[in-house]
Order: sequence, then structure tokens, then C-alpha cells
Amino acid sequence: MSHKAYVAGVGMIPFLKPGASGTYIEMGAEATRQALKDAGLDYKLVQQAYVGYVYGDSTSGQSALYEVGMSGIPVVNVNNNCSTGSSALYLARQAVESGAVDCALALGFEQMQPGALKNNWDDRPGVMGKGLDIAEQLASDVPQMPMALKMFGGAGREHMHKYGTQLSTFAAIRAKASRHAANNQLALFRKIVTTEDVMNDQVVWPGVMTRLMACPPTCGAAAAIICTDAFAKKHGLRADVVILAQSMTTDRPIAYEPPSMIQMVGFDMAERAAGEVYEQAGIGPQDIRVAELHDCFAHNELLTYESLGFCAVGGAERFVLDGDNTYGGQVVTNPSGGLLSKGHPLGATGLAQCYELTHQLRGTAQDRQVEGVRHALQHNLGLGGACVVTLYGRA
Repeated sequence: MSHKAYVAGVGMIPFLKPGASGTYIEMGAEATRQALKDAGLDYKLVQQAYVGYVYGDSTSGQSALYEVGMSGIPVVNVNNNCSTGSSALYLARQAVESGAVDCALALGFEQMQPGALKNNWDDRPGVMGKGLDIAEQLASDVPQMPMALKMFGGAGREHMHKYGTQLSTFAAIRAKASRHAANNQLALFRKIVTTEDVMNDQVVWPGVMTRLMACPPTCGAAAAIICTDAFAKKHGLRADVVILAQSMTTDRPIAYEPPSMIQMVGFDMAERAAGEVYEQAGIGPQDIRVAELHDCFAHNELLTYESLGFCAVGGAERFVLDGDNTYGGQVVTNPSGGLLSKGHPLGATGLAQCYELTHQLRGTAQDRQVEGVRHALQHNLGLGGACVVTLYGRA
């Protein structure tokens, strides 16, 4: 039997720079307590937990949740690169919709280290072997560039070459993120910057990227309580936000052949996941008024406008210049400030997006509130690869 999955409670702590946060145990426990409090639920009533993190030892999820309670429930630890948080949400939603449980917790946290992302293991093959070869081939002019920057910057450069997109358009996306983040007390960077400020910032790839166009590593945690309508009614929980549709996709051969940086950073995955979600829900991109997108780089946010169908392929620059990505436009993208302003604690990001969109649908997003929201779309991407697109609605 299929049951609808409702978001009964959400919690999130402020994202902080590495070294300024508590431990992953402290952060995970606090986000969980907040979600339980928001739902008005005793932890003893949670039947399963799915805990996402990338940089941590086995059973780190148990270590965090044991601080909340030792109820003996199944705890499943999840690692799906930067889409880890939404992958935990995906599993919690599946458990509830399938009838396996009536209530599940999805938790994501990350205690990050400073600097660019790197592999933790050097005694075994890394992930994305073929993708790394293509990145080296298509961006051979920057051999010392950190890999994530090379891939997403390279994808942005490919878009510039194919469609004439200007560097200032990526800068405008970053400036938009700062204006949105100014109203988010949980964001790390709340200072408003202009397009000119971004353009004049430190150059990290000439003609392709400045420092402000990349998200910073941060530490943080976020959580969500997912349950059935019957469970919510029985325990007096709110059931005003429902997961209408959700899809997780992985790479197909098009990610690598023919060689394309745009495809390699997940364009096809996102396009297919969004298409599946729209079909499941019986709506289209024209029905979306607010979205949280995986803007690890300003370049990826621009690509995502096209992969999610907000504009035609090649039309993202006009979408930005017309103001269709912010308040008063077609769809408000990243009202939270996104990864560019909040930072990106890998395991927490997908659930932080859930936190923001739940408040948007509740009408409790305060100065960030988008008016007339009935549907909210979430896009969370992990190279290697996995993409999760989630559609929420007002119940």
C-alpha cells in the first residue's frame, strides 16, 4: 500500500566555517532535537533513521543520535557525495510511502576541513575515473586546478563558448544569492555584494571564475521528520507539507561520451530527475515559484535553470538578465542564499534545502517568503554520481 509522506518537522543549525562549529555529534544531535521540537514529537516514536554524511567513520549516525536517545531503532548511514542529505531524505520518504514505517527521521551533518574537497584514500582507485580523464582533457590548460573547480568551471566555460554567456552573468547569480542571504540568519555570508564586486574579486580561473562564484566549505546539520497522514493525526502533528514526487538518478553514458563538461557535472541526471518528478506530480516547470538549487558554483546554478526546464537550453543568460531567478520573476531560486551564501556541509545540504522549502510552503519564511507558493522544487547533486529532485506541495 502506498502512503503519502508528510514533512512534520524540520530543524537546522547555523552553518559555520571549519573549526568554528561543534563536533558532528553535537551538530547532528541539535538539528535532530530542533526537528523533533518543530514537529512536537518524542524521539521514542521515530521508527527508523537515515543519517547522511560524507567525511566520517562508520556509524557516525549512531554517535549523533545516541545523544538524542538510545531507542534501539534501525539507523542507516548514507554517503552519496554532495547529494547525501537528499539521499537520506529519499530513503526516509520511501520507508514511509511503502508502509514499512509510519515515521522516519532524515538527518544530515558534516564536520568539514578547510580548503578544496579532496579524496581521503590514496591507496585505492578514486571515484569518477573516466570523468577525471575527461576533465584533464577538456581543461588541460589548468592542470593544477582543484578538481571540483575544474569540473564546474569547465562546464561554465563550455556554456560560454556554446551560447555566448558572459562571465558577468555568473557574477549576477552570486550577487542575487547575497541579496537573498541577507534575510537568512542561518547563512554564513550575509553581506550583500554587487555583480561588480564579484567580478572584481580574486580571480581563480582567468575568464572563467572569481573566488566569490564558488561556495565555501562549512560545517552544519539539518534534519526532517517524515510521516504518514494517519501518524500525524494520531499524534497531533502538522501535515501541511507533503512530498508530492521525488526522483533519484545516476549517470548514463552521455555523461562521458561525447566528452562534455556540462554533461559530466550532471546535466542529464538533473534533466531526467526533473522530468520524472513533473510526470509523477502532473505539473510542469511553469508551476514552480520557488526552488532550492545545488549552486556549489554559480556556473552550476545557471546550468540547472536549463536542466530543470525553467528556460530553454542556451537561454539561461536571458533568464538571469530578465530577473526571472529572483523575487518578482518567474521562479525565486535559492531564497535561502543557497550554497554560495550558506556554504556547503556536504551531508547537510540536501536537508537544509528541505528546511527552507518547508518554511516557504508553511508561509513562515519571514523576509524570504515567496508569495502564493503551492509547489516547491529541490535539486541536490552529487558527482560520481547521483541527483535527487524533490517536489513538495501544500497539503
